[in-house]
Amino acid sequence: MRRTAIPAIGSVLAMTLSASSSASAATLPAYIGAAVADAARPEADRQRDTERKPAETLAFAGVKPGDAVMELAAGRGYYTRLLSAAVGPQGKVLVVVAPPKPDAPADAPVPGAAVREIAADPHYANVTVIVQRLGELAPPVKVDLVWTSQNYHDFHNLSDISISTINRAVFQALKPGGTYLVLDHAAAPGSGTRDTSTLHRIDEAAVIKEVQEAGFELKGKSNILRNPADDHTAKVFDAPIRGHTDQFILKFGKP
Repeated sequence: MRRTAIPAIGSVLAMTLSASSSASAATLPAYIGAAVADAARPEADRQRDTERKPAETLAFAGVKPGDAVMELAAGRGYYTRLLSAAVGPQGKVLVVVAPPKPDAPADAPVPGAAVREIAADPHYANVTVIVQRLGELAPPVKVDLVWTSQNYHDFHNLSDISISTINRAVFQALKPGGTYLVLDHAAAPGSGTRDTSTLHRIDEAAVIKEVQEAGFELKGKSNILRNPADDHTAKVFDAPIRGHTDQFILKFGKP
């Protein structure tokens, strides 16, 4: 990445965050504000809120009380807790965890350990872990929303399943009219899937094409996590850019 651009990233991002927060705070649903303010959220998650803009992201997705949400590749559960609070006691959050690899050693970490811990907490009683392969999604109920953040690019790096199979499985898991929310690190326009395993980025246009091929309709885009100071040439884990990458959010609908 051009090192001359790095010092500007923090200031550009700060100005963008400030403008967005002041402009949108008054229009956010109260239940979303309550989800972000939930005292049960870890301090480490709260410290990431400025860069991740959870309230605006949840609002853009259209998540609401009573929804059934399926989360793919939830990581340490940053959004799991937020989704749990947003859908409330009448809703549910189904977190998909991959089954252990057949050749995994006996002392290997349990897949999804962090979100299993969340699901075991009575405060998050509406969270359930389901062990399924991404291409074989079969939730106990059809869901209103399928959510994946900063992971779609890695679905391309799975050796035993194609992205088209995953997207078709998501389509089948959703109710008619349901939403597929994809948030990810942006790659250079026109780069397609070239950088998924190296820089851990993907071209927004490639995602749109792939998801539409599964039968979805593009319903909207959000620029709230865009960062023009990111020139798309650095790995997303590199210290100067980590937490400040240019990110897109796409909302697809199942007809």
